Amino acid sequence: MAIPHIIDDIESSSIPISRRSSFAQISHLRGPVRDVGRPMGVSICPAVYALCYPPAKVPLVLEKSMATARHSALVRVTHWLTVISFVALLVTGLEIVISHPRFYWGETGNVNMKPLFTIPIPSSRDTVPTGYAYVMPDQNGWSRYLHFEAAWVLVLAGIVYGIASLLNGHFRRDLVPERGERTLAAHWERMRQYLRRKPPRRDEAYSYNVLQRTTYLIVIFVLFPLVIWTGLALSPSFNAAFPWGVNLLGGRQSARTLHFFLTWALVLFFAVHVAMLAVSGFWNRMQGMITGRTLPVSESVSTKELV
Repeated sequence: MAIPHIIDDIESSSIPISRRSSFAQISHLRGPVRDVGRPMGVSICPAVYALCYPPAKVPLVLEKSMATARHSALVRVTHWLTVISFVALLVTGLEIVISHPRFYWGETGNVNMKPLFTIPIPSSRDTVPTGYAYVMPDQNGWSRYLHFEAAWVLVLAGIVYGIASLLNGHFRRDLVPERGERTLAAHWERMRQYLRRKPPRRDEAYSYNVLQRTTYLIVIFVLFPLVIWTGLALSPSFNAAFPWGVNLLGGRQSARTLHFFLTWALVLFFAVHVAMLAVSGFWNRMQGMITGRTLPVSESVSTKELV
């Protein structure tokens, strides 16, 4: 079949209008296509490719032409450093909790005192009463060292991200909700769209929506500073240098209890964050955080319309 005849068919009524408009917009493009069944380096008009080859294959040139800048290199690097350090902190923190799964309130706490609450799991130390007839393997040594090192990676990544975002206007431009969306009604409307699994708007391909902006601001300026503060308050050296920092929290054991609940608040954020990525397009969002570019949601030309 000759290419001119196919292009003529695109403009004729033999092609559905919904697809005809898309082909008309991409018919000027030329370049290689992503097709595992064809030799490498073969070039073809994307409009011809979409008609003549099996579905579920999107022209590579079209993907590149549609890609939109989403995240800077600084945001991507600090994001993945934060993810890695947070996972390390979570794993090692659980190991530390297993060594003494009892929580107290105040300055001191030990096995001879009534705990505020107890996690019903066996301990890794036989001196801690848990009601179980056996103990867990004791991983307290290496977990404390790695916990401390991962915490500093998180803190340094946060400092770099925070300073750079203040200087380049990232916080003001990308995270502070726009003036017309600083209402509970705007947040609730976006949450309803998530619950109904509606696809994201086109502008969300290169910008955060109001719910994301508010959540990220809470995590960055409230949860992370508090979890770092309560973690530092568990250090005897920090307590000696800044006793007021521990006293404001109610004591070292109070800081440990708060640290535990703040950690699970961040775990909840992490779970919801991943779930929202799945609703909004997981692989496309992951591509944006890895390569810095993502495919926008378009009403006229989209990958779903071509497959």
